[in-house]
Amino acid sequence: MTDDEFLHPNQDGAADTRVSRRLLLAGTAAAGVTATAGCSSDAGDGTATRDGTATGTGAEGGEAATADTVYVFNTGDRTVSVVDVESDSVVGTADIGVTASFPANQHAPGLTDAADDPLWLNVGRGVRGVAVGSLSEVAAVETGSGANWQAVTPDGAHLIVSAREPAHRQVRIDADPVSESFGSVTAELDRTAEGGRGSNDGPGPCDVTVHPDGEYAYVPDLYGDTLTVLDVAAFEIATQIDVPAVVGDAGKPWMGTVAPDGETLLVEHNEGSAGTESVWDTSDPAAPTERVRLTADDGLGRRPLTSEIGPDSATGYVFTPGTNDVSVIDLDAGTVTGRIDVGGSAFVGTWGPSHEKLYVPVQTENEVKVIDHESRSVTATIPVGPRPYGATAATVRPPESALGESGPASESLRRRLAGEGTTYCIGNCACGHEL
Repeated sequence: MTDDEFLHPNQDGAADTRVSRRLLLAGTAAAGVTATAGCSSDAGDGTATRDGTATGTGAEGGEAATADTVYVFNTGDRTVSVVDVESDSVVGTADIGVTASFPANQHAPGLTDAADDPLWLNVGRGVRGVAVGSLSEVAAVETGSGANWQAVTPDGAHLIVSAREPAHRQVRIDADPVSESFGSVTAELDRTAEGGRGSNDGPGPCDVTVHPDGEYAYVPDLYGDTLTVLDVAAFEIATQIDVPAVVGDAGKPWMGTVAPDGETLLVEHNEGSAGTESVWDTSDPAAPTERVRLTADDGLGRRPLTSEIGPDSATGYVFTPGTNDVSVIDLDAGTVTGRIDVGGSAFVGTWGPSHEKLYVPVQTENEVKVIDHESRSVTATIPVGPRPYGATAATVRPPESALGESGPASESLRRRLAGEGTTYCIGNCACGHEL
């Protein structure tokens, strides 16, 4: 498989790549970004309050429940499976009209504790927020790119977005649901002038992870072969580090995760035939330094795509779909200590709100594997919807009346045929995307 086939699996037309008309870029020439807030879905008016009640969740409405919950996005039918963390079972499935491959899940689970708090999802041509207590759309931002990644700052004030090609743009959005400007763009950084490797017309900002102090965000640049450090408040580049190749012809950093203690950063690289993983020292948050680059010769699984870091900030879990496993890394030693077989291709994962169990959607098996951090082993398998991909978590969920009541099959089919609610992803997910 070539790099182009890996990055753009739907280019051959096998999957639906059309994009909804209402998600086409309609921003101003000055900003290049359009934001809408207070939007609602067909399920209701999307009204939600911070006292734990939610309306607009269906004919019966009802109160949102306080419970540790994982949300798994099924790209096969654009539904979301709602998983109870205590029992590790699906308590309901909702058709929300969108799907997400890389929802915000770093700091978000600990912040999403009220019915009107948003789950931030990457969708075709931008990002959307859906209120966790109703799963109704409450915000939408169009970025001009079909490939988007986003992260919420630790205080919940901002959503930082990396919009890869053709936009090559960073966007900061007001993520506080009680703010008067919630859902609006508060800053933008056009990075096309930096250029990119070969014929790429920009550096390809790919993924974003926010340091726990909230001052800096780290952006791996796939086509720029750089790691960019963003000053969140000023929304400008604070530092930019060249990332050389270890195997192959370029470093190609593309995903990353900073540890809860802020001392370490994991970065995934699409370099060579199998990919590599680097461990960085971020004890000086504004000036990260690379400590080690791990390859297949070090025991790393193939095609590392994303990563999560355990609550002890000492253990990294790297999703390596090329070998159907999760590579476990000792961050202090900079070594691969083992690989956890998940029985199929898994591209991302999310911690439950207590940061004890790692939930890993296995796209090719229509299930989620649960990895216990203490034992470093799979302790549960949860059947979910078709082709699960992205996942995030919260401490609140919609009322039972909002779950298990998908819209009419004809409406769901119409959306899929129209390409609505699609998301960028890698793999055989038929999610459809147009860069």
